Amino acid sequence: MIENFLRPPATLGEILADALRVIGVLSIVVAGIGWSLTDAGILAFVLPGLVAPRFLGVRSGFDLVHGTALLVAGWSNVVDLYTTVDWWDIPVHLVCTGVVSAAAYLLLAELGIVATPRAAGVRAIAPVVLTAAIGLGMSAVWEMVEWFGRTFITAQIYVTYDDTIGDMTMGGLGAIIAGLVLARVPLLRAPVRDALRAPASLHR
Repeated sequence: MIENFLRPPATLGEILADALRVIGVLSIVVAGIGWSLTDAGILAFVLPGLVAPRFLGVRSGFDLVHGTALLVAGWSNVVDLYTTVDWWDIPVHLVCTGVVSAAAYLLLAELGIVATPRAAGVRAIAPVVLTAAIGLGMSAVWEMVEWFGRTFITAQIYVTYDDTIGDMTMGGLGAIIAGLVLARVPLLRAPVRDALRAPASLHR
């Protein structure tokens, strides 16, 4: 994974994905100066998610969608879109849970905990079921965090039963969609060694 992280961007998509990571770092500074340290902390919480695809070596298209979704989710909190636009959290939960669940599945596959999607002998339904389980688990943990924040930190955090069930439903749906994508679309780039070996083979 370190080799993936250190590999320089080779396409416009990869350059744009790295630009999103720079925007993520700058967002922390901007939020700290223009809003509050709490808001800066919210965007700092997003930063590991922006960097993770670099380590996994995902394709630039998925990297861009993943990074954009996380930045939108973080900034939506800072500028209070979740409270001013009633339906805003629905697409955010759908997309964010989906892309994060897919990234989590790829991480588990990299660690050898689950099978690599689309590998020989792996049924197409496997990544769908496992990614859905990951997404629902993440959604449940997130709702617990919201409950903890409202109960012990600030009552300004909006938590209701209907909101919790709705958020988990959209998160689960997003994870199922992500699983279907994993089962059909290659989201990882060629390994670093293969990418370096290919140009050399052209000169033989």
